[in-house]
Amino acid sequence: MTLPSAHSTLNSPMVRPTATGAFALGLGLTNECNLACSFCYRDPARTDRLSLEQVRSVMESLPVRSVNLGTGENGMHPQFREILSYLRTLPVKLTITSNGHSAAVLTDDELRAFHDIEFSLDYPTEAQQDAQRGAGNWALIHDQAARCVRLAIPVTFIAVMMKSNYLRLAEVARAVKRYDSPLRINVYQAVRSDLYALSYHEYWQGFRALFAETDVIAIGEPLVRAMAGLPPRTGGCGVSTVRITPRATTQPCVYWPGAGEPLSLLCSLGSAIVETSPFVEARRVPGACRPCAYLESCYGGCAGRRRLQNALDQPDFYCPVVKGRVEKLEVRMAAARELPKMESSCTTIVIARD
Repeated sequence: MTLPSAHSTLNSPMVRPTATGAFALGLGLTNECNLACSFCYRDPARTDRLSLEQVRSVMESLPVRSVNLGTGENGMHPQFREILSYLRTLPVKLTITSNGHSAAVLTDDELRAFHDIEFSLDYPTEAQQDAQRGAGNWALIHDQAARCVRLAIPVTFIAVMMKSNYLRLAEVARAVKRYDSPLRINVYQAVRSDLYALSYHEYWQGFRALFAETDVIAIGEPLVRAMAGLPPRTGGCGVSTVRITPRATTQPCVYWPGAGEPLSLLCSLGSAIVETSPFVEARRVPGACRPCAYLESCYGGCAGRRRLQNALDQPDFYCPVVKGRVEKLEVRMAAARELPKMESSCTTIVIARD
């Protein structure tokens, strides 16, 4: 692997500069799952797992501020408890994203290892959720969320904004307010299929409908942040996040296509992994975006989405400016919260209004 020169990355006006300090780390311990959701980005064709030794090597190679266990259902990993036991000895904020199963297999003491537990909920009713994810999933999620609240463990719910639910997410936010929980929203990315992908108009309609009934905690989705008039953000994909896949490869974004760099390279380079090609590509700014007034809030939009569409050097598909439009968004900010995943991806975090 040949690293680009510092001039070609940090000093070029075409590439967003990296940040300094500790990383938000995403660990996909396994791509196994007890469910088979059709909109999931994980590869269901094979089983891959990180070993405890590989997790140790990652943690010893990078300065890390937070760790999220995601990708598959991590509780299905045969070394899950051993890995969790190791991670909880480290001075990092630990979170997990789960469909309920991984939380259910842990003891109360093990659950307390987490700074925040995320549950995946995409619909506001039991019938819709179970039809998409599987019978009993709604009940499992709510049982485990209530359990976390009893144990004084913060809970966040996460939804994918997609064609089947983009106008229903404020209802989801209301459904989880009983746990004093925010709702974190990722826009659907067409990793395996574009069946659930939003049209341009659905994307903007979805966010308008969401903000009409919720208050904003954070916006990392670049175009939405720009149109909401928020100041430039820090962090984000390719800048201060590193994703480790179950295949023991590194990526700047959980949706980033391609094989990724081998884990051995991260262990060799440490923080300099962000100067390898995938990370530099994730920071690259399309030439057409350079004169834009929203450049520092947007940087060309979601790089992972542009890369998936083989349009890395073009503005984001959802960009209104290149269409001669401005999609101004009215948002009402909520009280600040400490959420480890706030700056880790192109995500939006809201909470239902009282």
